[in-house]
Order: sequence, then C-alpha cells, then structure tokens
Amino acid sequence: MKIALLAADLRQNFRIYTDTTPRLPGGTASLLDGFARLPDVEVHVISCLQRPVQSPEKLADNIWFHGLYVPKFGWLRTGYQGCIRAIRRTLRGIGPDIVQGDGTERECALSAVFSGYPNVVAMQGNMAELARLDPPRMGSYAWFTARLENFVLPRTLGVFCNSSYTEALVRPRARRTWLMPHPLRQAFLDPPPDAGPRPCILLNVGAISARKRQLELLDVAEALHRQGLKFEFHFVGYTSPAVSYTTAFLKRVKPMAEAGYARFLGTPADSELLPYYDAAAAMVHFPTEDAAPMVVLEGLGRGLKFFGARVGGIVDMARDMPGAELFARDDWAGLTAAIARWITQGHPRPTGTAALIRERYLPEALARRHVEIYREVLEESRR
Repeated sequence: MKIALLAADLRQNFRIYTDTTPRLPGGTASLLDGFARLPDVEVHVISCLQRPVQSPEKLADNIWFHGLYVPKFGWLRTGYQGCIRAIRRTLRGIGPDIVQGDGTERECALSAVFSGYPNVVAMQGNMAELARLDPPRMGSYAWFTARLENFVLPRTLGVFCNSSYTEALVRPRARRTWLMPHPLRQAFLDPPPDAGPRPCILLNVGAISARKRQLELLDVAEALHRQGLKFEFHFVGYTSPAVSYTTAFLKRVKPMAEAGYARFLGTPADSELLPYYDAAAAMVHFPTEDAAPMVVLEGLGRGLKFFGARVGGIVDMARDMPGAELFARDDWAGLTAAIARWITQGHPRPTGTAALIRERYLPEALARRHVEIYREVLEESRR
C-alpha cells in the first residue's frame, strides 16, 4: 500500500530553515516509527515550508520525505492555495492509494481533502473548540483555522481522533470517526536507565503559553518554596519573545532560578528531550485544554509520577495509571497540596506505568491498525 502523509514540518513553525533534519510533530513521528516496521507499506511524507531547505530523501527504508517550497503568499492569506497546488503536483508523481492529512491547524487537512485521492484526516488539536473556549479576533489565525476545521471534517472520508474527548467533538461533523491514540516514539518505550532514587525534580514540557499555564505553575512553585520544601521545578519548551505571556514567564522565573527552586531550561529538539525526563521524578501538565498531549505519554512512559488537569485527552491517558493524580481545571490548591504531600513522602515514583504505556501505545501495533482502516476506507470508496 502506498500512503501519502501530509504533515507539518516544525522547521517552518520555528523558522529553523538551516536545520537539515525534518522536525515532525510527536504523534506523526511516532506513527512513522511504526510504519518503518511494516515492509508492505510505502510512505511519502509531504511538508510545505516558506523557504527552500535541505532535507534527506528518505527517513527510513520505506519512508520518503518531500519538503515543498511554497512562497508566503500561498499560505493563510490565500486559503493555503499555494500549498494545496504544490501538494497536488507532488501527489500526481507519487500516485498514492490514500492520503492522510495530519492536523487541522494549517494546510495539511485541507490539502488532503483537495488532493484528488481518497483521504482521511488525523486530529492533532481541536481548533474549533479552542476558538469556542477563547473567542479569537475576527480574521486572525485562530479564527480562520476554526472555520477551516469545520469545512474540512465533513468532506473527508473519516477522521482519526486522538482521544475520547476529541472524538466527542468531531463525531457530529464527520462522516466517520475512529478512536486512535497517538503511538509513542520507540525511544520513550525503551526501559528507563534505572529505577533508583532521583532528585526531587518536577518537569513541565510544552510551549510557554497562556493555554499551558506555566506562569500559574510558578505560583505553585512559589507556594511550595514558602513551605520550606526542597524541590526543583524545571520548564522546557518553545518561547516566543513577541508574546507578553512568554516574556512575563521568563522575567518571573529568573529570580526563582537564582533561589534554586524553579528554572527554564530552554527549547531542545524533540530528539534531545529524553534526558530531561530521565532526570526528573515527576511531571506536571496543567493546561486549560489539550486534545492529546504527547508530553503526558512521554512522562508516563519514563515512569514519572504525574500531576495533571482533568481536561481533554489527559483523562484518557491517565486512566488506570498508577500514581497519576488529576485535578479540576482550576484546582490550584488541590494541586499544590498533592505535590507537597508527595515531596514530604520522599517523592516516590510509581511502578507499572511504563509497562502500561508500552502495552497501549506501541508504534507498530497502531500503525498496523491504521493500515487496516485504510483498506476498509478504500474498499468502501470503491463501492
């Protein structure tokens, strides 16, 4: 089977045009890990960028990469017409059996629908729901993507939903849905280096933003510090100097770093994240909304204690996980008290989480399930 996978290259998001290695979203990269183990499929990853970049021809023996240069005019301001046309030209040369658009955030899902081939969409974030929760300015990126998502979902043959939360949002707008969690990259499924004691480090991974609420987590860190507890809060993620929330976070965390209880560690590439997890004892992820945060799976896969908000796809991920504690979206007092108890108990890590993650999120198994669904979709489309 020949599959075309339309995916965002994060070199475009972060404007890292000198990097010669594609940076794919965690869920997409994990799925490719699985496809690489299936010799009966041929996968072509197609990504658009606003500048020419150097990229490898292949990501694995059966996986090709096509980085397409599309000038800025062909993006959002023209409804991604430049991206759609460039992808259609490339697809004609490939001749795929099926096209999958990863994410409704930018051009991928829209290009899949207009590809001229049988197509499905895989959800990353829920753009229409984000716009409902926090109404954007008319004509803004968030305003446009919410409408783009509502346009795309009824026009594709089916939608892969990364959590029960996402499926409930998507089902009324789609012909068909499949509950399909993102697989976890193999590196995070390999056994952690040891099960011994670690320093009392709490890790938060994610773009520094109002939705991820790192500033509010600094309030938690400050409250714990006032109690005389010994710990460190480490933050890792993308920062945008133009965003006031980001600049406020960076300004506030600086004296905390000097005091030794909270620090920002920068923006490592996805391939460099593993040591940060393996140095920590717990993960904290407390957003206002999140469809299926890969960082939660990554932390659980490395055997970390988990503290999280009871929102979105986090509920699916934490279900039956030893030691995982979820709190109402704005229960900062409950979160602070739970972390304080854990610290005073000697900050233990749970047992059994890594084994459960390996059982549920194995890349090869979920990639095989994708192929089964592709075959069903193609058979139905022929009828």
